[in-house]
Amino acid sequence: MPEPAPYAYDGLDRVLHERARLSLLTSLAAHPKPLAFADLKQLCGLTDGNLSRHLGVLEEAGLVEIRKGYEGRRPLTTCRLTPAGRQRFVEYLAVLERVVRDAAEAARQGQGQGRGEGEGQGRDDADPLPA
Repeated sequence: MPEPAPYAYDGLDRVLHERARLSLLTSLAAHPKPLAFADLKQLCGLTDGNLSRHLGVLEEAGLVEIRKGYEGRRPLTTCRLTPAGRQRFVEYLAVLERVVRDAAEAARQGQGQGRGEGEGQGRDDADPLPA
């Protein structure tokens, strides 16, 4: 039986692992009520086309719900995280936290290689990576 790959990170999901979609999910997670399309556009710094495209991907994956309606006579599109979307986002963040921890530890261990004896020893401020 092969050994498990310690840096495989199977929980990293390509649907979520994209800058614009991470911005959208973070914005929606921070707001329990649905957000208007225009508010999301401003929060994420996206164009109408990019916002529509990325929301479509998230909606197709069942992570967000998009509702089209009217506020008075004006069309209004609102978006919110679905319960499944919130759960997947939280799970995804846990995997990202593991990646950051592992990367910091690997970088810290790599710093020790190739150093001359006594170099960097005894100096707490020599490690730029947080514990």
